[in-house]
This record gives sequence, C-alpha cells and structure tokens, in this order.
Amino acid sequence: MKLVFAGTPEVAVPALDALIASGRHEVAAVVTRPDAPAGRGRRLVASPVAERAEEAGIEVLKPARPRDEDFLARLREIAPDCCPVVAYGALLPKAALDIPAKGWVNLHFSLLPAWRGAAPVQHAVMSGDEVTGASTFLIEEGLDSGPVYGVLTEEVRPTDTSGDLLTRLAFAGSGLLAATMDGIEDGTLHAVEQPADGVTLAPKITVEDAQVQWSAPALRVDRVIRACTPAPGAWTLFRGERLKLVQAAPAVDRSELAPGELSVGKNNVFVGTGSHAVELLWVQPQGKKPMRAADWARGVRIVPGELVGS
Repeated sequence: MKLVFAGTPEVAVPALDALIASGRHEVAAVVTRPDAPAGRGRRLVASPVAERAEEAGIEVLKPARPRDEDFLARLREIAPDCCPVVAYGALLPKAALDIPAKGWVNLHFSLLPAWRGAAPVQHAVMSGDEVTGASTFLIEEGLDSGPVYGVLTEEVRPTDTSGDLLTRLAFAGSGLLAATMDGIEDGTLHAVEQPADGVTLAPKITVEDAQVQWSAPALRVDRVIRACTPAPGAWTLFRGERLKLVQAAPAVDRSELAPGELSVGKNNVFVGTGSHAVELLWVQPQGKKPMRAADWARGVRIVPGELVGS
C-alpha cells in the first residue's frame, strides 16, 4: 500500500522505521507537527519523526493545522491508501480522514477502550495497572473510539516509569502497526467495534497534577513520581522553590515520619507520607542538574523536622 505516516515525537520513530523496513509498503510522505523552539537558544528544531523521514529521503509535510487547504490538496495528490498514525499531536478533521481509501489507523498505547486520551501510559502507571498494552484502531471523529484491528499486552513492572514503559510499547507497537498494515492490505484483518463497558479517560498530565501530595499513602506517591517521569516531572516545594523528584522508592520499614517530614542519614534521604516513608534517590533543584538526593541534602543542610511540600 501507499502510506502517509503521521507522527511527531521520538516514540513514533520505531513505527516509522518498521514501515520503511517492511519492504511491503511505500511510505510516500510523513506528516508531523511544525518545527518548535527548543533549548536555551529557543531555536526552531524539527521533530524526531521529521528528522528520520528526511534521513530516509521521504517527503515531510508540516501543516500548522491539518485542516489547511494546501495540506489537504497535497494529501489528495499523494492519494495514500492508508495513513498510519503514532502520537501525531493534532486532531484530524473529517476532510483529512476521508482522503485515504482505507482510512487513518492509529497506534495507541493502551488496551482500548481503557485509557482513551493523550496520556494513556502515564495514567496506567499512576493507577497501578499491572498490565497495559497497545492497540491499532481506525480513527473516527470521536476520542480514540474507533474499531480496533489488533492489540498486544505488556506487563507494567513495579519500578517502571512512564518513560520505561513507553519505550517498550513503542518498539513492540511498531511490529503491531506493521502487521496491521499487512492485514488491511491483504484483507485478512477487520476492525472490531470497541465494547461500551470499560471506557476510561487519560487526559494530559499537567504540571499541577505532578505536584506530590505527601499526605497520600507511599504507594500513591511512588506511582505519581514514576508516572510523571520523564514528563512533566514530579515535584514538591522545598524552602519555597520547586524540587523535582527524579527517582524515589517506598521505604516500608520507615513509618515514624509525618507527611512531608525529611529525615537525612549518611547516604539516605527519607520523606514521610500518609503511610510509611519514601526514600528520595535522585532530585533536581531548580536551575540545576539532577543529583543524588543524599548529595543535595548535604548541600542544603536540612535541619531536623524540616518539611517538603506546601
């Protein structure tokens, strides 16, 4: 089939690579978000998908809005059979959805209908799911509600961050997406409507959502920190400034600390929660690089009974 691939971040690159390498389909073009400012200089940088497509000599389309007539006209000229999508980052209008004969097929990182929305992996980690996965489905105008072509499952490990889990799903899902394209082409794969039961939503995790509430149980604190790593980054307040919490672990043998209370040993930093303590392993003070929590604690000279949090 002739394909136009839509995607933007690094997590979409394995799927693009799998389709390029398949030898069965032609990736005629890539659709991605416009170049965005990055780094201290805030210079415009192409998306990871755009960079990979350019390396492969594939035409790159960067519409400001997918409804722009110039973009739609070029898409009609290319006349793709199908448009596979991974984390493109913009809503597709009906005018675009109607162009490919076999539609737009999204690789979504959850077991639909669970965790429809922008942050399925983060919500799976935050909710303590033991198993998640990926689904390929036909995009409709609703939110991740289209019929499903295929699924795969993935264990959520006890220490997984969202970044860890998303990396595994990106590589496993690339094979699922390629197999879905094969099945659509030869007619052996047919989409099945999602069940009405079991729908959960996964809206974007905001910076405010990522603030740790130390009155919550340690299990919840641990999940929030892992779910928000690497983005948007879990944080707390210390002496009026944000302290990013890069890595932590529950400390089940420590239960004597009040919520938010710090306890510093020679090589350990503990914080009280609503149940037992959490050990801080890596932190990032405002304006500095990540560092071991014990080194940070020595540098700021924490006093007995001092607290983190608002």
